[in-house]
Amino acid sequence: MSDNLQNRGGQDRKRIDVSQDHELRDWSERFGVTREQLKEAVQAVGTQADRVEEFLKGRGERRGTAGERGGAGGERGGSGGERGSR
Repeated sequence: MSDNLQNRGGQDRKRIDVSQDHELRDWSERFGVTREQLKEAVQAVGTQADRVEEFLKGRGERRGTAGERGGAGGERGGSGGERGSR
């Protein structure tokens, strides 16, 4: 079903239509992500804005955790090498 630009309430505010340029712009600004990230999130969890938001929040937390793990893993890898040479 096409997006009715005159209908600004109810379901229209709760769903993201990535085929509409103005929705991509508005929702990506609201969530603080790129348009491509928004499209990926909609593809992953569907068009409901609350699900997309939760997906994007969880993805951000996982990205931070992975970065922390990467740093710790590098430190462990270095000390593991020292142990192996002793």
